[in-house]
This record gives sequence, structure tokens and C-alpha cells, in this order.
Amino acid sequence: MPDVIAELALIDAETLAARVSMADAIRAVGEVLRGGFDPEDDLPRTILDVPQGQLLLMPAAFGGMVGQKLASVAPGNPAQGRERIQGVYIVLDGATLAPIAILDGTALTSLRTPAVSAAAVDVLAAPEAGDLVVLGTGPQAVRHVQALSAVRSLRTVRMVGRDRGRGATAVAEAQALVPEASVAVGSVADLAAADLIVCATTATDPLFPAHVVRPDATVVAIGSHEPAKAELPAALLGRGQVVVESRRVAAAEAGDVIRAVDAGALRPEGLVTMHELFTGAVSPARDRPRIVKTCGMGWQDLAVAARAVGTGEERS
Repeated sequence: MPDVIAELALIDAETLAARVSMADAIRAVGEVLRGGFDPEDDLPRTILDVPQGQLLLMPAAFGGMVGQKLASVAPGNPAQGRERIQGVYIVLDGATLAPIAILDGTALTSLRTPAVSAAAVDVLAAPEAGDLVVLGTGPQAVRHVQALSAVRSLRTVRMVGRDRGRGATAVAEAQALVPEASVAVGSVADLAAADLIVCATTATDPLFPAHVVRPDATVVAIGSHEPAKAELPAALLGRGQVVVESRRVAAAEAGDVIRAVDAGALRPEGLVTMHELFTGAVSPARDRPRIVKTCGMGWQDLAVAARAVGTGEERS
């Protein structure tokens, strides 16, 4: 009997970074969506409450591969110097369901989340967009600067957070990733000049009033998959074109969307899915803000993990 563990490819964070750049990850996400995959058909994930946080089980199956992520969300981790989201990812052969690789799930999540955002921004944002405000100063905030710099030429980046020390650290990290841009600590007042906005926080309530967002801005909110939390005001979603991964996930997990619908500011049938956007069924709006609300789905992990694992010929 073959030794399954011995035959597994082990892809740690360093190996993942060497095999899949941010630009590669963005392309992988876009290719899956343009190839016709509809996230509405993605396998449902399970979210379980446990002491100190949550467990997420995130399966996916397409393109001749099957994947499963076991992730944890531990709100207390950042205070201990650990990332809030931890995990491992296993890739299985689609024909035999034999395990073929295990990936660092924390590194995979850190890569695929901003890649999904940037893929959507690349379709939605004006070609000349380049003034970015990021609300949040954690790892995802910094990685989003890197991701957006892969799809737009950033001129200015302003990092907004509650802790000035952490803000200064985030600025230094982001500046190293995008040396061509002017990166500095900012404030909510900088939103008035922004044509790109990213919300990557653990906020439970909206971070700013709706009226400060320009009509030509593209806004990304990735901070939460919990229905009771929202980073964006309902009125902003009401005046914008709202893009979600899937209507099913948005209705169950996207607090920003749920609040806006409950407030009567947004109609569920007015949502645009990534499938519709990337296949050209719906065009980007040019007369109002474009808003991307994501919660994270299993297909996104598999799209990027498949790049790291390679084809059958490459693995043999």
C-alpha cells in the first residue's frame, strides 16, 4: 500500500510565494471566473463557533482538482503577534480523490483574499485610478496595497487605523512593496481624494459616512463574513453598484449587504455577481461608486492552490 503522507507535496509559505506571485494569483482568479465558473455553484462552507473563535471548513471542486481548507479565526491572535486567520489546505486529485498536496493555509488566505479584490478592481476601476485609502493596518491591509499595485499604478496610499504605532509599521511595510507610490499614515478625511478604497478591519459598524465617497471611486470591503457586522454604511451601497461573490453567500454572511437590504437602501435583485461581471453579462457602472463586498469562498483558495501545485505533468 502506498504511503500517502510520504507522497504528498508540502508547500510552505516560502514555497507558495516562490511559485505564485500576487500577479499570478490575480490572473488565476480572473481565469476561473472568465472560464465560466459560477461561484453560486461553489460547495457550501461550514462555520463553527469554538472557544476563542471560529472554525471554517471550505471545500471546492473544479478544473480536475478538489480542495479543502481548514481555517480558524481567532480574534485574540493579533495581540499575541499571530495572524487572525490560521489554516491548512489540502489538494486532492479530482479523478481519484487522492491527496496530492498540503499548503500553508494561512499564507494561501493571505494571498488569495487580496488577489480576489484586485481581480475585481481591475474590471471595475477607471484605468487612471491611483489614489488609494486603506482602512486597517493589519496583514490584509498591507497585502491589498501590493495587490492593487499589480492592477493600477498607485500614486498615493494612505493607511488609516486606530493605533498610530501599528499604522506607521503598516506604512513602512506597504512602502517597501510599492516604492513608486507615496505611502503615509492617513485619516478618514483622505477619502475625499480617493478613487480606490479598501476596508480591511474587524469593525462592527460603518467606518465613515456615505457622502464622503466620490462617484468615481471603487470600494472594497473584506473585513468580515459575519451578518451582524458592517464596514460600509447602508446609504453607500444604496447609491453604488454592488458586486458580490454570490447572492447566496451575500444574503447569509455579508453584513454590509444584509444591513443595506434591511434598511431598504438596497434591493437583493440589484446585486451584481462576480460571474456576471467577469463574463460580461453586466458592465461596470461609470456614474456611481463601484462596491465589492467579499466574504471568502472555497473556490478562491483552489484557484490559487492549483497554480502552486501545477498540472499533472508538472507534478510527475
